Amino acid sequence: MNKARIAVLVSGGGTNLQALIDAEKAEKLVSGKVELVISNKADAFALERAKSAGIKTETVIKKQLGSTEAFEAKLMSLISENNIDVIVLAGFMSILSENFTKAYPKRIINVHPSLIPSFCGKGFYGLNVHKAALDYGVKVTGATVHFVNEITDGGEIIMQKAVSVRDNDTPETLQKRVMRLAEWKILPEAAEQVCARILKERG
Repeated sequence: MNKARIAVLVSGGGTNLQALIDAEKAEKLVSGKVELVISNKADAFALERAKSAGIKTETVIKKQLGSTEAFEAKLMSLISENNIDVIVLAGFMSILSENFTKAYPKRIINVHPSLIPSFCGKGFYGLNVHKAALDYGVKVTGATVHFVNEITDGGEIIMQKAVSVRDNDTPETLQKRVMRLAEWKILPEAAEQVCARILKERG
């Protein structure tokens, strides 16, 4: 079967990448296949996960390349060389420029650990998001998968899933629950939806 080719961009542990790999194995992600994992950190554990699953890996370090332009040009050339259809940002700690996002309209998706439009935008990443949710006193949080455009966390929402906040939560306990109950479920589902759409458009 023809499948959309997915590249996953990572910076850390790669738990969302693992959710995609597991979804492929469980045949929940059938319209797309993870063909490439690119990290902007040489020591990201996500690279080990990719290697264990037999997925091609690349490391692109902005500091070594000297500028955002050179960094994004290298990403684009890898995406082009590997005939990538869909780009998934899975804990990728680098903001992509408008020049980059415009090149792939409705082809880049990101998972964000809150219910957008709450606790999103500049500075809201990782534990910061969960700390802000707890400081604000919300009773429900969750995760959002959205298309990526030039506005940080500003693209069209594809899928959301709510997660209850508990009275004794810390940013760490909340982060783990949001990952387990929301991120790892809706990221593969949204990837499947986007890949299926691309295959359909291709006819």
